[in-house]
Amino acid sequence: MIIGIPKEIKDDEYRVALLPVGAHLLTNDGHTVLIERDAGLASGFADEDYAKAGARVIENCDIIYEKADLIIKVKEPQPCEIEKFRQGQIVFCYFHFAALRELTAACLESGITAVAYETLEDKQGRLPLLTPMSEIAGKMSIQEGAKFLERPMMGRGILLGGVPGVSPANVLILGGGVVGTNAARVAAGLGANVIIMDINLDRLRYLDEIMPANVTTIYCDPHAVADYAVRADLVIGAVLLPGAKSPVLMHRDLISKMKQGSVIVDVCIDQGGCIETARPTTHHEPTYIVDNVVHYCVTNMPGAVGRTSSQALCNATLPYARQLARLGIEGFAKADSGCAEAINISNGKIVNQAVAEVFPDLAK
Repeated sequence: MIIGIPKEIKDDEYRVALLPVGAHLLTNDGHTVLIERDAGLASGFADEDYAKAGARVIENCDIIYEKADLIIKVKEPQPCEIEKFRQGQIVFCYFHFAALRELTAACLESGITAVAYETLEDKQGRLPLLTPMSEIAGKMSIQEGAKFLERPMMGRGILLGGVPGVSPANVLILGGGVVGTNAARVAAGLGANVIIMDINLDRLRYLDEIMPANVTTIYCDPHAVADYAVRADLVIGAVLLPGAKSPVLMHRDLISKMKQGSVIVDVCIDQGGCIETARPTTHHEPTYIVDNVVHYCVTNMPGAVGRTSSQALCNATLPYARQLARLGIEGFAKADSGCAEAINISNGKIVNQAVAEVFPDLAK
């Protein structure tokens, strides 16, 4: 196959979809790797590194889209990239279709086969290509939340861990998955009082066993959310329904009852967000205020730590990229049911059930 790696063009996106070692292994597998000039520069990987690994560095991304059988990216295609797609081309990246109707419709019309990182499952039913970025986003959510609790950032002027004689901040985490677990660990390590909520009792029992004493597990129901949200200084939205739109757990009337200067970090904004007042933001303009509550809803949080994120992401994606290049889309789908789950769009049709349920009119 001819494999194309374009430079990411989403605002403040510094990741790259393939490391030099990936180019080395794919070329050794017999494939041709085309990478756009400076695609890895923001992550600390120079064009020379890719050239030494056997990739061809291409000046014009149009050539990559024209010639590549398989496009590997990080973030969802932007409109100007979708215009370059061609019928039958395989695109392997994060799509998050459920939150983006226009993207879904445009990819359907383009005729590509969309293979989504976020819905690929391993043999245990886990999401191996989403997990590394969820780990990073979970840790970053506390880092960013702590920053925006500072008064110059329009926050309450609270130090997350407090000091002797002064109470620490109250942190509410909605969701006990990978994002929520990593957020809880960091918040607890800084000394905050942490509440982590989930609807899976087995998960709550597990978290109760592994978390330090300043983390309390609470079953997530509307009354509990309302009770703890009004006491929270920092709320982390960490809910995930694979491939589907995130459920809204906090509505506008509840936001209005929160403390002035409290902070919400909605990590699941990629899937539509679990906070009613959440809307996508960028690293350049990460926050806005609704009812005196600071909202941080950056859609590509891990992009800010591009080197760490690129290494973590490519460690997970490379084996699947090699498999996809070796087997082609039909062989990849037959390899196991988890690989088939990654295929969201094929032959102009939505083939992932969760996405189809969000857009039934597009799925006809």
